[in-house]
Amino acid sequence: MTDHNRQRKIAVISDLCGFGRSSLSAAIPVISALHLQCCPVPTAVFSNHTGFEVFSKEDTTAQMKRTISDWQKTGLRFSGIATGFLGSQEQIDVVRTFLETFRTEDNTILVDPVMGDYGRLYPGYSEQLAARLGELLPYADILTPNLTEACFLTGRAYRSDYSGEELFDMCAELSDRGPAKVVISGLEDGGQITNYIYERGKQPRTVRRDKIRESRSGTGDIFAAIIIAQTVRGIPFAQCVEDASEFIRRTLITTAEMGLPVTDGLAVEEHLSDLEKLVHE
Repeated sequence: MTDHNRQRKIAVISDLCGFGRSSLSAAIPVISALHLQCCPVPTAVFSNHTGFEVFSKEDTTAQMKRTISDWQKTGLRFSGIATGFLGSQEQIDVVRTFLETFRTEDNTILVDPVMGDYGRLYPGYSEQLAARLGELLPYADILTPNLTEACFLTGRAYRSDYSGEELFDMCAELSDRGPAKVVISGLEDGGQITNYIYERGKQPRTVRRDKIRESRSGTGDIFAAIIIAQTVRGIPFAQCVEDASEFIRRTLITTAEMGLPVTDGLAVEEHLSDLEKLVHE
């Protein structure tokens, strides 16, 4: 039988946007630059993401089911699996089947509970779907919510001023439901962005970078992609967060200098060589 597993692979389950660097459009080049094969499982195909005034969407739930069957028959094994945007409650069930089919004792599963930001759910995202995302936590080794998503998952009211002690309690509650590692990303603190790192049994840590102008689409997708890729490469969790934070900082500066619209995401193409350097360090 042909061996398709000679190269380390990461399956990424999320939407695909034709324009606007977010979700799979952001994850594929990042993971590839870190010398890992990215195997996309689109949950939907968008003309461009929902941050644009106009967009069209094609649901791909049926194809997701066929992908599970085809990949199982092909004998694929994955070093990592990452989940992102899911568009329906049915897709929660499909993703659970994917994880139950392909998880092993040796691979790493990252759940990015994409549902909202700044205290609000994304357009078209229901509270029922947001609540069901919690069903994926028992499968996760790593969880990467922003503050809004962490609040929804723990039933807390959104506030932008949670204390360090409160963030620890939030992360501990999430960790008790599955993931040993949690990072709450994108906490705004004055002129800085803080990522709060929780690892079960360790003291919490924070990674801070100066805020570079406006928030941009796809930042969280790039953040999660670097973390899963670096984890698969054997990099310690806190360093994965450092690497992701620094890559985003540099890319944000370049993107702003280029004058790209916020909706267009980060100009990752300009900094993929920075990820190549991480591979060779």
